[in-house]
Amino acid sequence: MSGTREPAAAQLPLALRYPPDQRLDGFVGAPTGALAQVEALATGQGGDWLYLAGAPASGKTHLALAACAAAEAAGRRVAYLPLPAAAGRMREALDALQDNDFIALDGLDAVAGLRDDEVALFAFHNRARDAGTAVLYTARVAPDALPLALPDLRSRLSQCTRIVLAPLDDDGRREVLRLRARRRGLSIDEAAIDWLLRRVDRDLSSLAALFDRLDRASLAAQRRITVPFLREVLEGAARS
Repeated sequence: MSGTREPAAAQLPLALRYPPDQRLDGFVGAPTGALAQVEALATGQGGDWLYLAGAPASGKTHLALAACAAAEAAGRRVAYLPLPAAAGRMREALDALQDNDFIALDGLDAVAGLRDDEVALFAFHNRARDAGTAVLYTARVAPDALPLALPDLRSRLSQCTRIVLAPLDDDGRREVLRLRARRRGLSIDEAAIDWLLRRVDRDLSSLAALFDRLDRASLAAQRRITVPFLREVLEGAARS
């Protein structure tokens, strides 16, 4: 087994980088004008760098991946880096992202307080500005709330246009499930959506994973997703 470590961005398979459900037109609950801002930055139509702030399950990663997909569709060179995977070796990971037109750095919280990583991120930020690269950052909190060791890095991040995202309520979660069903050509009863939201983890990533499983089960059984079908699938999984 080789001891050489590939850059974090290179370790992420393309299928995971741009899942088909995570597109701009599938995002629900964005602030007014936010999706247009993300699309403009990603596709090279203009706009300043973006900083997406929001609590867990507010859709930051969805938008970061959707922006990458939009940039790639526009013919741009794209890189997506989940920063928790690069913590402790940011310089190596960021050096591997040179020569891209659009870069999404997802999860600044993971490197805040790690001085060497912050120094590498500060240098990257300045290089990317000089090169005309478009950059999108995400974090759980605004720059002034990150526990950063470098005041200059906080200053640079604060210059980005900020978009604040909020977790979805149940109406928003329902709309996400409807959109994903329509994208797959899948038939799901409204009563089944309500049943799911009452009985399973409402975290959107958990719902999405469950929905993928239901999609496969529905296709295999050639049945629409109804409450009785949900009971069969979920109770069968609990017994196995």
